[in-house]
Amino acid sequence: MIDELRSDGELVSAMAAVRSAAGDLEALARVAWSVVAEPGDGVAGALVQALGASEALRVALDDGVGPVPGRGRAELAEGRARWRVRAEVRAVAAAVRAAGDVQARLLIPGDPEWPHAVDDLGAHAPMVLWVRGDASLLSAAPRVAIVGARAASGYGEMLAGDFAGELAASGAVIVSGGAYGIDGAAHRAALGVEGRTIAFLAGGVDRAYPQGHRQLLQRIVATGAVVSEVPCGTAPTKWRFLARNRLIAALADATVVVEAGWRSGSLNTAGHAAALGRPLGAVPGPVTSAASAGCHRLLREYDARCVTTSEEIRELWGISGYVEGSAQEGPGVDPERRRLRDALGVRTPSTVTELARRSGLAPTRVSALLGLLELEGDARRADGGWLSGHSDRR
Repeated sequence: MIDELRSDGELVSAMAAVRSAAGDLEALARVAWSVVAEPGDGVAGALVQALGASEALRVALDDGVGPVPGRGRAELAEGRARWRVRAEVRAVAAAVRAAGDVQARLLIPGDPEWPHAVDDLGAHAPMVLWVRGDASLLSAAPRVAIVGARAASGYGEMLAGDFAGELAASGAVIVSGGAYGIDGAAHRAALGVEGRTIAFLAGGVDRAYPQGHRQLLQRIVATGAVVSEVPCGTAPTKWRFLARNRLIAALADATVVVEAGWRSGSLNTAGHAAALGRPLGAVPGPVTSAASAGCHRLLREYDARCVTTSEEIRELWGISGYVEGSAQEGPGVDPERRRLRDALGVRTPSTVTELARRSGLAPTRVSALLGLLELEGDARRADGGWLSGHSDRR
Protein backbone atom coordinates (compact mmCIF):
# COMPACT_ATOMS: atom_id res chain seq x y z
CA MET A 1 0.00 0.00 0.00
CA ILE A 2 2.82 2.44 0.82
CA ASP A 3 4.20 2.19 -2.73
CA GLU A 4 0.74 2.94 -4.14
CA LEU A 5 0.46 5.98 -1.89
CA ARG A 6 3.84 7.26 -2.98
CA SER A 7 3.09 6.79 -6.67
CA ASP A 8 -0.36 8.41 -6.56
CA GLY A 9 0.39 11.84 -8.01
CA GLU A 10 -3.05 13.24 -7.22
CA LEU A 11 -2.77 12.16 -3.60
CA VAL A 12 0.69 13.69 -3.22
CA SER A 13 -0.62 16.93 -4.72
CA ALA A 14 -3.64 16.90 -2.41
CA MET A 15 -1.28 16.67 0.56
CA ALA A 16 0.01 20.11 -0.35
CA ALA A 17 -3.34 21.58 0.69
CA VAL A 18 -3.08 20.18 4.21
CA ARG A 19 0.66 20.13 4.77
CA SER A 20 3.65 22.10 3.52
CA ALA A 21 5.85 19.00 3.09
CA ALA A 22 3.64 17.45 0.41
CA GLY A 23 6.09 14.65 -0.42
CA ASP A 24 6.58 13.54 3.18
CA LEU A 25 6.25 9.74 3.09
CA GLU A 26 5.94 9.50 6.88
CA ALA A 27 2.97 11.87 6.82
CA LEU A 28 1.29 9.87 4.03
CA ALA A 29 1.80 6.65 5.98
CA ARG A 30 0.37 8.16 9.15
CA VAL A 31 -2.70 9.36 7.27
CA ALA A 32 -3.10 5.81 5.98
CA TRP A 33 -2.84 4.49 9.52
CA SER A 34 -5.53 6.91 10.66
CA VAL A 35 -7.78 5.41 7.98
CA VAL A 36 -7.08 1.70 8.58
CA ALA A 37 -6.85 1.69 12.39
CA GLU A 38 -9.32 2.88 15.00
CA PRO A 39 -8.23 5.61 17.45
CA GLY A 40 -6.00 4.33 20.23
CA ASP A 41 -5.21 0.97 18.55
CA GLY A 42 -2.32 -0.13 20.77
CA VAL A 43 -1.00 -2.80 18.39
CA ALA A 44 -0.83 -0.30 15.53
CA GLY A 45 0.78 2.25 17.84
CA ALA A 46 3.42 -0.22 19.03
CA LEU A 47 4.20 -1.16 15.44
CA VAL A 48 4.64 2.48 14.42
CA GLN A 49 6.76 3.23 17.49
CA ALA A 50 9.04 0.30 16.71
CA LEU A 51 9.41 0.70 12.94
CA GLY A 52 8.16 4.13 11.89
CA ALA A 53 4.85 4.71 10.14
CA SER A 54 5.81 3.79 6.56
CA GLU A 55 7.69 0.59 7.41
CA ALA A 56 5.00 -0.35 9.92
CA LEU A 57 2.41 -0.06 7.16
CA ARG A 58 4.39 -2.54 5.06
CA VAL A 59 4.63 -4.93 7.97
CA ALA A 60 0.92 -4.58 8.72
CA LEU A 61 0.04 -5.94 5.30
CA ASP A 62 2.82 -8.55 5.02
CA ASP A 63 2.27 -12.04 6.47
CA GLY A 64 5.95 -12.85 6.34
CA VAL A 65 7.12 -10.52 9.13
CA GLY A 66 7.47 -11.56 12.76
CA PRO A 67 5.78 -10.12 15.87
CA VAL A 68 6.05 -6.54 17.07
CA PRO A 69 8.35 -5.90 20.04
CA GLY A 70 6.25 -6.26 23.16
CA ARG A 71 3.34 -7.80 21.23
CA GLY A 72 2.56 -11.42 20.42
CA ARG A 73 2.02 -13.02 17.04
CA ALA A 74 -1.67 -13.46 17.77
CA GLU A 75 -2.11 -9.73 18.41
CA LEU A 76 -0.37 -8.85 15.16
CA ALA A 77 -2.44 -11.39 13.22
CA GLU A 78 -5.64 -9.99 14.70
CA GLY A 79 -4.50 -6.47 13.88
CA ARG A 80 -3.71 -7.35 10.28
CA ALA A 81 -7.15 -8.88 9.86
CA ARG A 82 -8.92 -5.70 10.93
CA TRP A 83 -6.56 -3.27 9.15
CA ARG A 84 -6.76 -4.99 5.78
CA VAL A 85 -10.52 -4.47 5.60
CA ARG A 86 -9.85 -0.73 5.30
CA ALA A 87 -6.55 -0.74 3.41
CA GLU A 88 -7.61 1.22 0.34
CA VAL A 89 -5.59 3.99 -1.29
CA ARG A 90 -8.77 5.69 -2.46
CA ALA A 91 -9.97 5.99 1.16
CA VAL A 92 -6.71 7.71 2.10
CA ALA A 93 -6.99 10.04 -0.90
CA ALA A 94 -10.61 10.85 -0.03
CA ALA A 95 -9.62 11.75 3.53
CA VAL A 96 -6.88 14.11 2.35
CA ARG A 97 -9.09 15.78 -0.26
CA ALA A 98 -11.92 16.25 2.25
CA ALA A 99 -9.50 17.87 4.68
CA GLY A 100 -8.30 20.24 1.98
CA ASP A 101 -11.90 21.18 1.19
CA VAL A 102 -12.43 22.51 4.74
CA GLN A 103 -8.91 23.95 5.05
CA ALA A 104 -7.93 21.49 7.76
CA ARG A 105 -4.26 21.13 8.57
CA LEU A 106 -2.45 17.84 9.14
CA LEU A 107 -0.11 17.52 12.12
CA ILE A 108 2.18 14.58 12.85
CA PRO A 109 4.76 14.02 15.61
CA GLY A 110 7.82 16.17 15.01
CA ASP A 111 5.88 19.13 13.63
CA PRO A 112 6.45 22.42 15.50
CA GLU A 113 2.78 22.60 16.54
CA TRP A 114 2.50 18.94 17.56
CA PRO A 115 1.40 18.81 21.24
CA HIS A 116 3.97 16.68 23.06
CA ALA A 117 1.49 16.19 25.91
CA VAL A 118 -0.39 13.56 23.88
CA ASP A 119 2.80 11.52 23.50
CA ASP A 120 2.27 10.48 27.13
CA LEU A 121 -0.38 8.10 25.79
CA GLY A 122 2.43 5.89 24.46
CA ALA A 123 1.26 3.24 22.02
CA HIS A 124 -2.24 4.74 22.27
CA ALA A 125 -1.14 8.21 21.12
CA PRO A 126 -2.82 9.59 17.99
CA MET A 127 -1.22 8.83 14.62
CA VAL A 128 -2.14 12.28 13.31
CA LEU A 129 -4.20 15.30 14.30
CA TRP A 130 -6.43 17.18 11.89
CA VAL A 131 -6.83 20.82 12.90
CA ARG A 132 -9.12 23.56 11.72
CA GLY A 133 -8.14 26.91 13.17
CA ASP A 134 -5.06 27.88 15.16
CA ALA A 135 -2.87 24.79 15.58
CA SER A 136 -0.46 26.68 17.87
CA LEU A 137 -3.07 26.57 20.65
CA LEU A 138 -2.38 22.86 21.10
CA SER A 139 0.93 23.76 22.70
CA ALA A 140 -0.12 27.02 24.38
CA ALA A 141 -0.18 27.02 28.17
CA PRO A 142 -1.93 26.67 30.47
CA ARG A 143 -4.61 24.37 29.11
CA VAL A 144 -7.54 23.28 31.28
CA ALA A 145 -10.22 20.76 30.31
CA ILE A 146 -13.72 21.57 31.50
CA VAL A 147 -16.08 18.66 30.89
CA GLY A 148 -19.37 17.34 32.16
CA ALA A 149 -22.84 16.10 31.40
CA ARG A 150 -24.64 16.75 28.13
CA ALA A 151 -27.96 16.90 29.99
CA ALA A 152 -26.59 19.54 32.34
CA SER A 153 -28.65 21.48 34.84
CA GLY A 154 -28.78 25.26 35.01
CA TYR A 155 -26.48 25.03 38.03
CA GLY A 156 -23.87 23.08 36.06
CA GLU A 157 -23.97 25.29 32.97
CA MET A 158 -23.72 28.43 35.10
CA LEU A 159 -20.62 27.17 36.93
CA ALA A 160 -18.99 25.87 33.74
CA GLY A 161 -19.52 29.24 32.10
CA ASP A 162 -18.23 31.17 35.10
CA PHE A 163 -15.10 29.03 35.45
CA ALA A 164 -14.31 28.94 31.73
CA GLY A 165 -14.89 32.68 31.30
CA GLU A 166 -12.69 33.65 34.22
CA LEU A 167 -9.91 31.24 33.27
CA ALA A 168 -9.98 32.17 29.58
CA ALA A 169 -9.94 35.87 30.43
CA SER A 170 -6.74 35.31 32.39
CA GLY A 171 -5.04 33.52 29.45
CA ALA A 172 -5.89 29.83 29.95
CA VAL A 173 -6.89 27.74 26.94
CA ILE A 174 -10.23 25.99 27.55
CA VAL A 175 -10.33 22.42 26.23
CA SER A 176 -13.55 20.45 25.85
CA GLY A 177 -15.49 18.15 23.55
CA GLY A 178 -17.91 20.44 21.71
CA ALA A 179 -20.98 18.62 23.06
CA TYR A 180 -24.21 19.99 24.47
CA GLY A 181 -24.38 20.89 28.15
CA ILE A 182 -21.18 21.56 30.08
CA ASP A 183 -18.88 21.40 27.02
CA GLY A 184 -20.90 23.97 25.10
CA ALA A 185 -21.19 26.28 28.10
CA ALA A 186 -17.41 26.21 28.56
CA HIS A 187 -16.68 26.92 24.88
CA ARG A 188 -19.22 29.76 24.68
CA ALA A 189 -17.92 31.41 27.83
CA ALA A 190 -14.33 31.35 26.54
CA LEU A 191 -15.44 32.88 23.25
CA GLY A 192 -17.54 35.43 25.12
CA VAL A 193 -14.46 36.94 26.79
CA GLU A 194 -12.46 36.71 23.53
CA GLY A 195 -10.46 33.88 25.03
CA ARG A 196 -9.01 30.75 23.42
CA THR A 197 -10.69 27.37 23.28
CA ILE A 198 -10.11 23.95 21.67
CA ALA A 199 -12.87 21.48 20.76
CA PHE A 200 -11.94 17.82 20.28
CA LEU A 201 -14.39 15.94 18.06
CA ALA A 202 -15.13 12.22 17.91
CA GLY A 203 -15.79 12.44 14.15
CA GLY A 204 -14.03 14.23 11.34
CA VAL A 205 -13.39 17.96 11.60
CA ASP A 206 -15.52 18.44 8.48
CA ARG A 207 -18.61 17.17 10.31
CA ALA A 208 -20.35 19.46 12.80
CA TYR A 209 -21.51 17.27 15.66
CA PRO A 210 -23.86 17.85 17.27
CA GLN A 211 -25.62 19.67 14.44
CA GLY A 212 -27.01 22.16 16.92
CA HIS A 213 -23.45 23.35 17.58
CA ARG A 214 -22.59 24.02 13.94
CA GLN A 215 -22.37 27.78 14.48
CA LEU A 216 -20.49 27.35 17.77
CA LEU A 217 -17.88 25.14 16.09
CA GLN A 218 -17.53 27.66 13.26
CA ARG A 219 -16.82 30.35 15.85
CA ILE A 220 -14.23 28.12 17.48
CA VAL A 221 -12.53 27.54 14.11
CA ALA A 222 -12.34 31.32 13.61
CA THR A 223 -10.52 32.10 16.88
CA GLY A 224 -9.56 28.75 18.40
CA ALA A 225 -9.12 25.21 17.13
CA VAL A 226 -11.33 22.25 16.25
CA VAL A 227 -9.33 19.01 16.36
CA SER A 228 -9.77 15.31 15.62
CA GLU A 229 -7.52 12.30 15.13
CA VAL A 230 -9.91 10.55 12.74
CA PRO A 231 -10.06 11.43 9.02
CA CYS A 232 -12.59 13.81 7.52
CA GLY A 233 -15.80 12.02 6.67
CA THR A 234 -15.59 9.76 9.74
CA ALA A 235 -18.81 9.52 11.72
CA PRO A 236 -18.79 10.00 15.49
CA THR A 237 -19.67 6.80 17.34
CA LYS A 238 -19.88 5.83 21.00
CA TRP A 239 -16.46 4.18 21.10
CA ARG A 240 -14.86 7.10 19.28
CA PHE A 241 -16.25 9.47 21.90
CA LEU A 242 -14.58 7.35 24.57
CA ALA A 243 -11.33 7.27 22.56
CA ARG A 244 -11.56 11.05 22.04
CA ASN A 245 -11.74 11.57 25.80
CA ARG A 246 -8.18 10.33 26.27
CA LEU A 247 -6.92 13.18 24.03
CA ILE A 248 -8.76 15.80 26.07
CA ALA A 249 -7.25 14.42 29.27
CA ALA A 250 -3.75 14.11 27.80
CA LEU A 251 -3.65 17.59 26.28
CA ALA A 252 -4.90 19.41 29.37
CA ASP A 253 -2.66 20.49 32.24
CA ALA A 254 -5.67 19.83 34.49
CA THR A 255 -9.14 18.36 34.04
CA VAL A 256 -12.23 19.62 35.86
CA VAL A 257 -15.53 17.73 35.88
CA VAL A 258 -18.27 20.26 36.58
CA GLU A 259 -21.34 18.04 36.57
CA ALA A 260 -21.67 14.34 35.79
CA GLY A 261 -24.02 11.46 36.49
CA TRP A 262 -22.90 8.20 38.07
CA ARG A 263 -21.94 6.64 34.71
CA SER A 264 -21.30 9.79 32.69
CA GLY A 265 -18.80 9.70 29.84
CA SER A 266 -17.02 12.55 31.62
CA LEU A 267 -15.85 10.00 34.18
CA ASN A 268 -14.04 8.28 31.33
CA THR A 269 -12.14 11.51 30.67
CA ALA A 270 -11.42 11.79 34.38
CA GLY A 271 -10.12 8.21 34.45
CA HIS A 272 -7.67 8.98 31.65
CA ALA A 273 -6.50 12.12 33.44
CA ALA A 274 -5.91 10.15 36.63
CA ALA A 275 -4.06 7.35 34.81
CA LEU A 276 -1.80 9.93 33.14
CA GLY A 277 -1.06 11.62 36.45
CA ARG A 278 -2.80 14.82 35.38
CA PRO A 279 -4.41 16.94 38.11
CA LEU A 280 -8.11 16.18 38.44
CA GLY A 281 -10.79 18.37 39.97
CA ALA A 282 -14.50 17.85 40.57
CA VAL A 283 -17.19 20.38 41.41
CA PRO A 284 -19.59 19.30 44.17
CA GLY A 285 -23.33 19.62 43.74
CA PRO A 286 -26.40 19.05 45.89
CA VAL A 287 -26.16 15.66 47.57
CA THR A 288 -29.66 14.89 46.32
CA SER A 289 -28.79 15.64 42.68
CA ALA A 290 -28.25 12.64 40.39
CA ALA A 291 -26.57 15.07 37.96
CA SER A 292 -23.68 15.49 40.42
CA ALA A 293 -23.41 11.87 41.57
CA GLY A 294 -20.43 11.29 39.27
CA CYS A 295 -18.55 14.27 40.68
CA HIS A 296 -19.14 13.01 44.22
CA ARG A 297 -17.90 9.61 43.11
CA LEU A 298 -14.68 11.19 41.82
CA LEU A 299 -14.18 13.00 45.11
CA ARG A 300 -14.81 9.89 47.17
CA GLU A 301 -13.24 7.11 45.10
CA TYR A 302 -10.66 8.71 42.80
CA ASP A 303 -9.01 11.34 44.96
CA ALA A 304 -10.19 14.23 42.79
CA ARG A 305 -9.71 17.67 44.31
CA CYS A 306 -12.81 19.56 45.33
CA VAL A 307 -12.92 22.82 43.38
CA THR A 308 -15.49 25.58 43.79
CA THR A 309 -13.78 28.64 42.28
CA SER A 310 -11.59 29.43 39.29
CA GLU A 311 -8.76 30.19 41.69
CA GLU A 312 -8.96 26.66 43.10
CA ILE A 313 -8.84 25.32 39.54
CA ARG A 314 -5.64 27.31 38.93
CA GLU A 315 -4.14 25.63 41.99
CA LEU A 316 -4.56 22.25 40.27
CA TRP A 317 -1.78 23.10 37.84
CA GLY A 318 0.70 22.87 40.69
CA ILE A 319 -0.53 19.42 41.73
CA SER A 320 1.16 16.31 40.40
CA GLY A 321 1.27 12.63 41.14
CA TYR A 322 -0.32 9.47 39.93
CA VAL A 323 -3.86 8.75 41.12
CA GLU A 324 -4.76 5.10 41.54
CA GLY A 325 -7.99 3.79 40.09
CA SER A 326 -10.02 4.27 36.96
CA ALA A 327 -13.44 5.74 36.30
CA GLN A 328 -14.08 3.65 33.23
CA GLU A 329 -17.19 1.56 32.79
CA GLY A 330 -17.63 -1.32 35.19
CA PRO A 331 -16.14 -4.81 34.85
CA GLY A 332 -17.63 -7.10 32.24
CA VAL A 333 -18.25 -4.40 29.65
CA ASP A 334 -16.62 -5.55 26.38
CA PRO A 335 -15.61 -2.50 24.32
CA GLU A 336 -15.44 -4.58 21.12
CA ARG A 337 -18.99 -5.83 21.68
CA ARG A 338 -20.15 -2.24 22.23
CA ARG A 339 -18.44 -1.13 19.00
CA LEU A 340 -20.16 -3.88 17.04
CA ARG A 341 -23.55 -3.05 18.58
CA ASP A 342 -23.09 0.57 17.53
CA ALA A 343 -22.16 -0.48 13.99
CA LEU A 344 -25.37 -2.45 13.48
CA GLY A 345 -28.13 -0.64 11.62
CA VAL A 346 -31.81 -0.71 12.55
CA ARG A 347 -33.21 -0.70 8.99
CA THR A 348 -30.57 -1.81 6.45
CA PRO A 349 -28.87 -5.20 6.99
CA SER A 350 -25.05 -5.21 6.89
CA THR A 351 -22.69 -8.01 5.91
CA VAL A 352 -19.84 -9.17 8.12
CA THR A 353 -17.35 -7.34 5.87
CA GLU A 354 -19.33 -4.11 6.08
CA LEU A 355 -19.55 -4.39 9.86
CA ALA A 356 -15.81 -5.07 10.06
CA ARG A 357 -15.07 -1.96 8.03
CA ARG A 358 -17.47 0.16 10.10
CA SER A 359 -16.38 -1.07 13.52
CA GLY A 360 -12.66 -1.47 12.88
CA LEU A 361 -12.74 -5.12 14.02
CA ALA A 362 -11.42 -8.12 12.12
CA PRO A 363 -14.07 -10.04 10.13
CA THR A 364 -13.42 -13.21 12.14
CA ARG A 365 -13.92 -11.25 15.37
CA VAL A 366 -17.15 -9.73 14.00
CA SER A 367 -18.49 -13.18 13.15
CA ALA A 368 -17.70 -14.47 16.64
CA LEU A 369 -19.25 -11.49 18.39
CA LEU A 370 -22.40 -11.55 16.23
CA GLY A 371 -23.24 -14.97 17.61
CA LEU A 372 -23.00 -13.65 21.16
CA LEU A 373 -25.00 -10.53 20.36
CA GLU A 374 -27.69 -12.67 18.73
CA LEU A 375 -28.02 -14.75 21.90
CA GLU A 376 -28.31 -11.57 23.96
CA GLY A 377 -30.94 -10.11 21.65
CA ASP A 378 -28.66 -7.28 20.49
CA ALA A 379 -28.36 -8.54 16.89
CA ARG A 380 -30.57 -10.43 14.46
CA ARG A 381 -30.17 -11.96 11.01
CA ALA A 382 -32.08 -10.35 8.14
CA ASP A 383 -31.90 -10.71 4.35
CA GLY A 384 -28.42 -12.21 4.28
CA GLY A 385 -27.03 -9.63 6.71
CA TRP A 386 -27.34 -8.40 10.26
CA LEU A 387 -29.47 -5.77 12.00
CA SER A 388 -29.59 -4.38 15.52
CA GLY A 389 -31.84 -6.34 17.81
CA HIS A 390 -33.35 -3.09 19.01
CA SER A 391 -35.54 -0.89 16.87
CA ASP A 392 -34.75 2.18 18.98
CA ARG A 393 -31.05 2.29 19.90
CA ARG A 394 -29.93 5.00 22.28
